[in-house]
Amino acid sequence: MALEQKLSLKLHQRLVMTPSLQQAIKLLQMTRMELEGAVSQELEENPVLEEQEDGPEEEETPEPETAADGTPEESAAEAEVAERESMEDIDIEAYFRDYIESSSTPNNYEEREATGLENRVTREPDLYDHLLWQLHMSEADPATRQIGELLIGNLEPDGFLVATLEEIKAMGNENGTKQFSDEQIEAAEQLLQSFDPPGVGCRTLRESLLIQLDFAGEEEDSLAMVIVRDHWELFLKRHFQALAKTLVVPLRDLEPIVEAIRCLETHPGRRFSTERTHYVEPDVLIVKLDGEYVIQLNDDGLPRLRVSHHYRRLLQQWRSGKRQSEAQQYVKEKMRSAIWLIKSLDQRQRTIYKVAESIVRQQRDFLDRGLDHLRPMVLRDVADDIDMHESTVSRVVSNKYIHTPRGLFPMKFFFHSGIDREYGESISSLIVKRKIGALIQGEQPKRPLSDSELMRALNREGIHIARRTVAKYRDELGIASSTDRKQIF
Repeated sequence: MALEQKLSLKLHQRLVMTPSLQQAIKLLQMTRMELEGAVSQELEENPVLEEQEDGPEEEETPEPETAADGTPEESAAEAEVAERESMEDIDIEAYFRDYIESSSTPNNYEEREATGLENRVTREPDLYDHLLWQLHMSEADPATRQIGELLIGNLEPDGFLVATLEEIKAMGNENGTKQFSDEQIEAAEQLLQSFDPPGVGCRTLRESLLIQLDFAGEEEDSLAMVIVRDHWELFLKRHFQALAKTLVVPLRDLEPIVEAIRCLETHPGRRFSTERTHYVEPDVLIVKLDGEYVIQLNDDGLPRLRVSHHYRRLLQQWRSGKRQSEAQQYVKEKMRSAIWLIKSLDQRQRTIYKVAESIVRQQRDFLDRGLDHLRPMVLRDVADDIDMHESTVSRVVSNKYIHTPRGLFPMKFFFHSGIDREYGESISSLIVKRKIGALIQGEQPKRPLSDSELMRALNREGIHIARRTVAKYRDELGIASSTDRKQIF
């Protein structure tokens, strides 16, 4: 079979994103902090861009002022020279020597060595630092200290040990030392478990609770120690009646023991968490003035950009020339990038304003009367309202917050599905969750409502919802099942 070459025409369409469109999409989904960083970086890298000051702009250099008789006044340079010459006539050293000698305050100045940068704390100590400090302060031998460092390095942030015995032995071989024995590893683990906070360095929650009870002064034969050590499964499954029968104690006497165990720390390293509080600054402000809601974009902290007048005049001078040098091409490229950025920022603000305006228009009842009047709304509703694509609306509401007279909310808060009901319009899923929480809050502790009973209670209110949907909403609210909520005592 012979190969043959021939020409053919083919027509097809494809979407090509221009650099300006890519930049606009990237800026649209940025948070305020990310946007401030991107704009600041562009100001440093692009010489054509500059920050616009609030005051009036001055294009030309002002002419020197003249006196009444028509002669020019003394220039700033001449005034500076005269001031410098007058200062040279003063004996500065004699002046300060007389001041120090005549002062009634004694000179208690003492030269001290400055603190080194390596000794200054740049962050709060975490669990690793706290345990490592205790290990180095202990009187452990070098082998135990080396194993202890390996154990501390394999702790989770909540304080539990994740490395197995075989892995610790393998780490010893990798360090070029002799293999650690089981006795040495066990001694290092016991040393680690004696450190603060109590319960740290364990592999299981049961082991951690036993150590915490021991730190609290519980005896080996106390009910709390016996329950955790010998009847752990019954305690986890909340079979308190069977537990009381096994321990041969009245159910009433078992209640304070169970509550004491519940008060123990399930995450021993939680106290040394290094997570910091993240403060939220709204991107959009909704203010009610004279009965109408006014939308204000929060642009505080964002610099006002403009194209440099110097480079603009420079490009105008270069237009007369036919050949373009490398410098001219560089300035033109930076000028194009600056204009794209300014237009993209302006388009970002306009799009956010349109989305916020549509949200206010469709959620007017919520703003007026509260959460019970929040209507179901999806991205398509806003996209059709402002004639944009759903993906654009999704980028706008991502990681952005809106401040309303009802409080501060993520912009995604207003987008959720609806639940059908027998009469009226569909009800918001957030309102259904709120009703589920209210029903659970008003239940009897010894007879909690099951998911089926919650479903029937909502159906009686005309809300058509399935049991699995009730279970999903309950999990999203962080509420345990009826079995775990049931109180025996």
